[in-house]
Amino acid sequence: MNELLPRPVANADSQEYWAGAREGRLMLRRCKSCGKLHFMPRFLCPFCWSEDLQWVQASGQGEVHSFTIVRRASSPVFAGRVPYVVALIDLAEGPRMMANILGPDALQVQIGDPVRLIFEERGEGDRIPQFERVSGRASA
Repeated sequence: MNELLPRPVANADSQEYWAGAREGRLMLRRCKSCGKLHFMPRFLCPFCWSEDLQWVQASGQGEVHSFTIVRRASSPVFAGRVPYVVALIDLAEGPRMMANILGPDALQVQIGDPVRLIFEERGEGDRIPQFERVSGRASA
């Protein structure tokens, strides 16, 4: 089924990000001027507007900031996946990113749940960074 799902489309700003994902790495941009990390990949630092950026690998650890459960597919290619979770993840390094929560217990997600990075295959070597809940958290 994943071969039917959309594959990433890299541009000049995100090419290194998607290359890292193909290798199982989550890459972030760090500004050499102000030192801040940011997501999503872009040409300028969103904090100080510097062009002096470098790529760094994230740990893949994070926490659910917010989420929604999609129960009605936005497109026929996602119909077989409903219901599914779309979440805002606060990465351990600071930036926040949007991704799906995957796994058998994804629908039990709660705000504050610890999550870890996994990759979803999308065909021809493409991989999408996603997350799964870290087991062992007591329910609130």
